[in-house]
Amino acid sequence: MSALRYAGLDDTDSEDELPPGWEERTTKDGWVYYANHDELKTQWDHPKTGKKKRVAGDLPYGWEQETDENGQVYFVDHINKRTTYLDPRLAFTVEETSENPNVRQRYDGSSAAMEILQGRDLSGKVIIVTGANSGIGFETARSLALHGAHVVLACRNGVRATEATQKILEEWHKAKVEAMILDLSSLRSVQQFAEAFKARNLFTDIKDSSGKLDFRLLSPAKKDYWAMLAYNRSKHCNILFSNELNRRLSPHGVTSNALHPGNMMYSSLHRSWWLYTLLFSLARPFTKSMICIHRAPPRCWNCHENREQIEQQGAATNVYCAIAPELEGLGGMYFNNCCRCQPSQAAQDETSASALWDLSERLIEERAGSHSV
Repeated sequence: MSALRYAGLDDTDSEDELPPGWEERTTKDGWVYYANHDELKTQWDHPKTGKKKRVAGDLPYGWEQETDENGQVYFVDHINKRTTYLDPRLAFTVEETSENPNVRQRYDGSSAAMEILQGRDLSGKVIIVTGANSGIGFETARSLALHGAHVVLACRNGVRATEATQKILEEWHKAKVEAMILDLSSLRSVQQFAEAFKARNLFTDIKDSSGKLDFRLLSPAKKDYWAMLAYNRSKHCNILFSNELNRRLSPHGVTSNALHPGNMMYSSLHRSWWLYTLLFSLARPFTKSMICIHRAPPRCWNCHENREQIEQQGAATNVYCAIAPELEGLGGMYFNNCCRCQPSQAAQDETSASALWDLSERLIEERAGSHSV
């Protein structure tokens, strides 16, 4: 199947794209206006769509709004130690109308990865996707590869990874996909993967993966262990670690965001207990799916959704955070259903994030010094 169909390169114009000579700016109270440098004028309406907009949400972590001596608003990025007159929240604007100021966001829980990638040409991009032989990882890798990216499927099972690359190549024989061994539970495997990848001399554009925190609870005694609670704590740590990673690397041009792919994704978690199986079965009609198990073309009578859209919902937020141009250079945020959300106060605690980073470094040093890494 032609990649042009997926990429939509025959129709790449965006209605929000400004004509030459125009610039998007914001006022101190968050209203968006447009400056025409050729005619030296400004206006509230978008020059192409005629819509009025305002920015939504708070400034990203590390940013502060100031006013210069001429009364013009500018923004200070304390992490990267730079200033700009471009409001970083322009990535999160909402349309203002007389009837309803809160319009539907561009993407949501029903969006599919291919929809988000519509019109994008990722040629020249090198992307590592972990756990890419099945589920969300495979759909993420497949979607990106069918839009021209060079995708490395980093998996612990070499046979399944090779099978996954063949599936993508069957869809488009020119896709740039390859499989590499990576077992994230083994530091030796991580080190070997890193050395093998660096030897390839490929520049990596995108790396995709999936109260006060008491760190003593991260490894509880067997009698106190509960799988669901451990899972929740691990997701809490994901957000904290992502925030700290962004704080440390954003000055070097690397950003990190955390995400939730969807509510109660149907996965192998249910196999550990019959009660989980029952809960997942009851919740499944109200959740996203990575693939429609019925595959009844052109519509699935049970899911009442187009099959190609259903199987891509699980990868949508992954893909959005990885390639959305409006997120370029922005990190330290949390997304759910392709929308920026506020995580719990505990997940935003900078002290816990720093402590988790230090704990991770210490555990890696201890583990790397043993023979069973």
